[in-house]
Amino acid sequence: MMSRSYTNLLDLASGNFPIMRRERKGLSRTKTIPGSVSEVDYDQAQSVASDIQSLNSSDRMIVVANQLPLKAQRREDNKGWNFSWNEDSLVLQLKDGLPKDMEVYFVGSLNVYVDSNEQDDVSQFLKEKFRCVPTFLPHAKLEKFYDGFCKRILWPLFHYKLPYSADHGGRFDRSLWEAYLAANKTFAEKVIEVLSIEYDYVWIHDYHLMALPSLLRRKYYNIRIGFFLHSPFPSSEIYKCLPVREDLIKALLNADLIGFHTFDYARHFLSCCSRMMGLEYQSKRGYLALEYYGRTIGIKIMPVGLHMGQIQSVIKLADEECRIRKLKQEFEGKTVLLGVDDLDIFKGVNLKLLAMEQMLKLHSNWRGRAVLVQIINPARGKGIDLEGRHAELQEASRRINREFGQPGYEPIVFIDRPVSICERVAYYSIAECVVVTAVRDGMNLTPYEYIVCRQGISCSGSCSDFNGPKESMLVLSEFIGCSPSLSGAIRVNPWNVDATAEAMNYAISMSGSEKQLRHEKHYRYVSTHDVAYWSRSFLQDLERICADHFYKKCWAMGFGLGLRVVALDSEFKKLCIPEIILAYKRATSRAILLDYDGTVMPQNSIIKSPSEKVISILNTICGDLKNTVFLVSGRGRSSLSTWFSPCKNLGIAAEHGYLLRWPQNEEWDICCQGSDFGWMETVEPVMNLYTEATDGSSIEAKESALVWQYRDADLGFGSSQAKEMLDHLESVLANEPVAVKSGQFIVEVKPQGVTKGLVVEKIFTSMAEKGNPADFVLCIGDDRSDEDMFAVISNAVLKSILSANASVFACTVGQKPSKATFYLDDTAEVISMLESLAENSDP
Repeated sequence: MMSRSYTNLLDLASGNFPIMRRERKGLSRTKTIPGSVSEVDYDQAQSVASDIQSLNSSDRMIVVANQLPLKAQRREDNKGWNFSWNEDSLVLQLKDGLPKDMEVYFVGSLNVYVDSNEQDDVSQFLKEKFRCVPTFLPHAKLEKFYDGFCKRILWPLFHYKLPYSADHGGRFDRSLWEAYLAANKTFAEKVIEVLSIEYDYVWIHDYHLMALPSLLRRKYYNIRIGFFLHSPFPSSEIYKCLPVREDLIKALLNADLIGFHTFDYARHFLSCCSRMMGLEYQSKRGYLALEYYGRTIGIKIMPVGLHMGQIQSVIKLADEECRIRKLKQEFEGKTVLLGVDDLDIFKGVNLKLLAMEQMLKLHSNWRGRAVLVQIINPARGKGIDLEGRHAELQEASRRINREFGQPGYEPIVFIDRPVSICERVAYYSIAECVVVTAVRDGMNLTPYEYIVCRQGISCSGSCSDFNGPKESMLVLSEFIGCSPSLSGAIRVNPWNVDATAEAMNYAISMSGSEKQLRHEKHYRYVSTHDVAYWSRSFLQDLERICADHFYKKCWAMGFGLGLRVVALDSEFKKLCIPEIILAYKRATSRAILLDYDGTVMPQNSIIKSPSEKVISILNTICGDLKNTVFLVSGRGRSSLSTWFSPCKNLGIAAEHGYLLRWPQNEEWDICCQGSDFGWMETVEPVMNLYTEATDGSSIEAKESALVWQYRDADLGFGSSQAKEMLDHLESVLANEPVAVKSGQFIVEVKPQGVTKGLVVEKIFTSMAEKGNPADFVLCIGDDRSDEDMFAVISNAVLKSILSANASVFACTVGQKPSKATFYLDDTAEVISMLESLAENSDP
């Protein structure tokens, strides 16, 4: 069903854009057309799946970012352009970590406006000379995409600021969302244009292109997609305020690997997946992963690093220009604290100035000696009230200088002009401490740069001040991405001005030996975890997570950003109605085993009793003398016997098989030897304790079991409570003959040995002993308890309790990892299939 969030968006997210004609340079591969399932929405002529893995030098990496790693300048004669690499660009630097023989293309926009009549020539030139494919967006669309949706909605939201409210910004502007989708579609077209084979690697960068994985996955199911978010990811309570929240999450889930700088950002994303999509992450040998429609999506936590070669080249250049000596003379006798920040609302520069003021108030010994040099980088885009913020910082600097300044001494040196990288490096070299008080920042590489510059290099230049290692100190906000990596830094809450002031005093008062120890620890990390290490690690994880792409069959389902690719094992397939009917007609002895909740009754149905239609279908199937039909459920016998009283020929296994009633029999058999239920007196108080603490949870008392369910509770809290309860009960029941198991929104305690699998074995054995072993088996279930039935069925032929030539259909409801070999999508398809069997049953 199409999401309401993008109905009538001029086909922006439909993915029906044409594939550009291109020469395929990769090695030939065996291809198979994907199978068809309900709701399939793809073009068979353009989408393929493969069973053959190919990892060789023909693999290519296509790096997609909002901007290309290029500098563009109009020629002096105004006829054409001059282009050169932007060595400061991260997407260019990451190439150092990729294999030398890997072909790398870049897709992104230029930071200049190119007239429409020049765009074809520029595109051809950049593709041939730089392997860059530019995206050209009309000015109106670009403004709504970048300055609108990206900078006015996503960027504030990801930095924990609600972009719209009654007081700030009013209602959500859907035209900005449409422009965002349109821009992502343009990027997708350009990526498809440069793809040589459908198994290329595509590495997408940052929040500007969060819709891109869906648009690419629609055309190429096996394309290997990585996404890295360079900004923070907010807590679920903040993110849930976004009206198009599900659309972006679903789009991201079409990537194979999703990267974040810190575990906090990843944890917030996983929390959104849990609360909004019902997906729980798993830890697999140290790796975090999500299972989504048969696909494994890796979660990568790895902060980006510096390009060591580039920063050392700049250090050498600054040394040759003797910039450090000049600054040392200027600040002779002073202790320099340094801040280097962009002019935006999240950098906390005003808090830093207040902390410096407070330090001078509390520690008068630093008056006349301590200087805070604050460099403000020019704004990189349109922001909220930039001029007002700039004026506020200048006024604060003047006020502090008036209060604490002396002849020849100003405690605040405010630099708001463009500062070259060489000059910035020179300031790093003379600073005793770098202070970062951002209230929220994705990574912030300023501390890394400072550490490397303080380490220095061995050179023979005239300025000897840069030679050899030095100590360094950092005062860092705990809300920035690099903070967890720098354990020797003094971490602060920037909102606590007094604590930040004390941290600054402590940092510059620390002994040189301790500063050196902290510096050495930081330098070891920064120098080894550089940008090449980061990109190499990302590619390795992407290869690992995509390794099973080539051994699965894929289908596309859904529309727009709601597209999901279902990946199934080659032997796992959808139950074919004509095939099962054919086997049904041939059989002379049939065993039909059905779960109830989630199989013939939808899990989310308020009315739990079966409909007249279900009763009628079951009666018809049970009326066929060749059929032995059992309902195998976790429910109690009271409700099941009442609901299915019209079905006299239906066998019922209640409470997962603890109680069994054979067809046309009024008596119930107990399938468990033990009858001591004293353990319930221990379990019930524990469950009551968690029920009182978990709103929306309840206890269901059965004859043989106690079940704690939290379907109506907050899913995150309920899941946490269920895990704790599971540990608690396993501990107190260690010596009792019971099993404690978790299921779909439940924790259940029941006697050991009671499983649905045992029921199936009893039924098959009984039929075989009567000389009528089943030659047709249909078993359908939807949750973990039903996997026990599927396991028994897979071994039943070997145990000689089924006919040697039996047709076996073990079927799960929903596409997911299962011991079953078939699936149906939902309960509606189960009922439809049973109805077909009823129509082909003998009266």
